[in-house]
Amino acid sequence: MIERYIRDVPDFPKKGILFKDITPLLQSPEGFRETIDLLARVVEPKSYDLICGIESRGFIFGCALANRLNKGFVPIRKPGKLPWKTASESYELEYGKDSIEIHLDACKPGQKVLLIDDLLATGGTMEAATKLVRKIGGTPIACAFVVELTFLAGRKKLEGMPIHSLVKVG
Repeated sequence: MIERYIRDVPDFPKKGILFKDITPLLQSPEGFRETIDLLARVVEPKSYDLICGIESRGFIFGCALANRLNKGFVPIRKPGKLPWKTASESYELEYGKDSIEIHLDACKPGQKVLLIDDLLATGGTMEAATKLVRKIGGTPIACAFVVELTFLAGRKKLEGMPIHSLVKVG
């Protein structure tokens, strides 16, 4: 399984945090291929039209999966990074707020969208991403993650949405 490619980094980005580093996974052709193979199977590809990836590591997995499945890819980015007209959604962070954006024409009305990111922690970013997709007329059908930190209960913010995680860390 892909767990063997995920490295624990203690005290990063601050003391007391055990960071799950996916760079060894990305460095391994076998590990990366296995990850994309697994993501391709968690949701039936015929059930969605597009893949949305959240900046920045969601781009890596989302683009590779979109290429593998011959699907379009839509980036969800930090404010001010997309060159066209955008919709924006704010969300709560541990200390403050942040926001993400998507192009207004990224989805046709009713298009079904699989949302991808590398990590599910508290769920705020993905919750905002699903709201953005709905705001521009798309239909989020599921969320997929490489790693889920189950002890942070991010699934609660995504209730009603099918969630697929390749590695669960409790």
